[in-house]
Amino acid sequence: MKQFTPLATLALIGLILTGCASTPNATTAIQRENNQFEVTGLGKSKTIAMNNAASAANKTCRSSTPVVVNQDIKYNGVVSEQTGRIIEQAASVIGVLSGSGSNSISRDDDYEATLTFYCKK
Repeated sequence: MKQFTPLATLALIGLILTGCASTPNATTAIQRENNQFEVTGLGKSKTIAMNNAASAANKTCRSSTPVVVNQDIKYNGVVSEQTGRIIEQAASVIGVLSGSGSNSISRDDDYEATLTFYCKK
């Protein structure tokens, strides 16, 4: 029983730290052929994912301007995008009525925006 307590404590701390870990909002640029780059941004919404990808593109180009050649936004949520919106709206109404605040199923990696670009001086 005494060995179980430290092990249980360690497992609990691991779970807590895992819950606190956040999803990165942008990735490192990958260089493609013809001096093009590709970055991916993640977010709870299309806008946040695209902003994170654009921010990564701006960091890649530094003093020059990124020129987007192609963009793609993909939904990676647990349920379909439309079902997710319905659940979010229902959870919002329940949260307001119960006074419990925000009940959300959205995650920081629900949307994935990928930009292919080159840097123009």
